[in-house]
Amino acid sequence: MSRENNLDRKAVTKNYAFLALMLVSMVLGCVAGYVNPEFGHAIKPLGTIFINMMFCVVVPLVFASIAGSIANMQSRGRAGKIMTTTVVTFLVTGAFAAIIMFVLMKVFPPVLVPWNNMDAEAVGEHATMADMLVNFFTASDFVGLLSRKAMLPLIVFSVLFGFSTSLAGGPESEVGKWLDSLTNVMMNFIRIITKYAPIAFFAIFADLMATYGSAVTKAYGRAMLVYYPLCFIYIFTAFPLFARLGGGKGAIPVMFRHIARPAIVSLGTCSSVATIPTNVTEATESGINPDISKMVCPLGATMHMDGSCFSCVLKIAFVLGALGQEFSWSMLPSVVLVAVLSSVGMSGVPGGGYIGEYIIASIFFPSQIEVAFPILIAIGNLVDPPATMINSAGDYVVCFIVSRFTDGKNWLQKAREEGRVR
Repeated sequence: MSRENNLDRKAVTKNYAFLALMLVSMVLGCVAGYVNPEFGHAIKPLGTIFINMMFCVVVPLVFASIAGSIANMQSRGRAGKIMTTTVVTFLVTGAFAAIIMFVLMKVFPPVLVPWNNMDAEAVGEHATMADMLVNFFTASDFVGLLSRKAMLPLIVFSVLFGFSTSLAGGPESEVGKWLDSLTNVMMNFIRIITKYAPIAFFAIFADLMATYGSAVTKAYGRAMLVYYPLCFIYIFTAFPLFARLGGGKGAIPVMFRHIARPAIVSLGTCSSVATIPTNVTEATESGINPDISKMVCPLGATMHMDGSCFSCVLKIAFVLGALGQEFSWSMLPSVVLVAVLSSVGMSGVPGGGYIGEYIIASIFFPSQIEVAFPILIAIGNLVDPPATMINSAGDYVVCFIVSRFTDGKNWLQKAREEGRVR
């Protein structure tokens, strides 16, 4: 048992080591930029190198990851119903989370004073809903897809390409094998680039602090004071509501008996994927049919991202505040739509967090993308542990809802009678 505990501690340390290194780099960068502004400005190119490398890799990464995952997907009779219910549930809960955070950002804006020297007029106009729909589905031509500014059309193209490959033979076809191979290559590419990230973030935040001063640390601190408590409140309010909706009477106590372990594992490993076995085990012991949990939990690890929807809205409100722009109620539909698409749609892609930042920046801050991008990533790093906890523990809770629509509203009572609830 002690050996297993040692292995668990090593796994936790390993998963958090890089995140800690990133945070330390950001703090040291802020200190360096505050103490010596000239030095902070001088090392800015070290951060620009990282940003440019990410810009170069993002298009092939998105295409290969999304198209490849769909091309290799296998569906069966009952699985089709489970998958449809699961995806719809993910979209609805994601939108619900985004709306909650939007309201909170109106009540507790993360940036009270615009950062000096940030040219608000250079941001440009926000896209209208009609423009967003057109830009989401299409680009003017194929060449237009090969740009980081056409990320949403690229996602749609990748989805359709993946389905087309599936119809033409799927994983056994030459194209399917090529997509799988290309995905692996791009995953390694991201890993290589990410090793340079601590140096880049030291330079980025040294320049930010040298340029905008103490407003940087105050704004990030205020943002975390909103985000962290919200995640824990969400577990004790929204999750019981979802469990009651899915399992009926008696579902909430069952949910609370079994949700602690997925929450702790996800918080400890900072990984939704690492929590899949735990989620499946706890779901099975809650009386949920294994064919449901074994589909919902893996899908959830790549698609169910309520915590990421929270952070997406926080990021948009944060950068708007830093730029001195209004975070208005009229933006609610577009912000929720982008939060769901960038979080739910992109979270399973390797490096998907970074790609989500590209989507946010390209839609809301097209003329300030170089400034907005590192700010958005920094927030993502700061909120990653509690966001992962909400994302992963929520996969277990969604199993209750999918069970209701797949096995009937009395599924939990039947499971109790059969002795499958522990």
